[in-house]
Amino acid sequence: MRKSYRVKKESEFQRVFETHNSVANRKFIIYQMAKPGQKHFRVGISVGKKIGNAVHRNWVKRRIRQTLLEVKAQIKPDVDFLVIARPAADGLEMPEVKKNLVHALKRADLLNEK
Repeated sequence: MRKSYRVKKESEFQRVFETHNSVANRKFIIYQMAKPGQKHFRVGISVGKKIGNAVHRNWVKRRIRQTLLEVKAQIKPDVDFLVIARPAADGLEMPEVKKNLVHALKRADLLNEK
């Protein structure tokens, strides 16, 4: 995912957290903040140390990024959001990650229905 699609700075992460607009399922938490007039969405991914060592955390992040790339066309453009992986997300295969992440995105009303 290109850098223009990422929430990178700590201050930007905190601004999204402070909106207190979150939705969760058993595997992921989604925090979102509306940004009217923005050309495309921006996403931040956070995987905590409860998931495991760096290899496991990067493995989970790669699967989250791939899922977001696959549903990129359906995600609303005027939003910044954070995806936080819960410990239950460790060890999931790609179809399970996609199913759970899409479910969380739908609950957060971030996907345009086609």
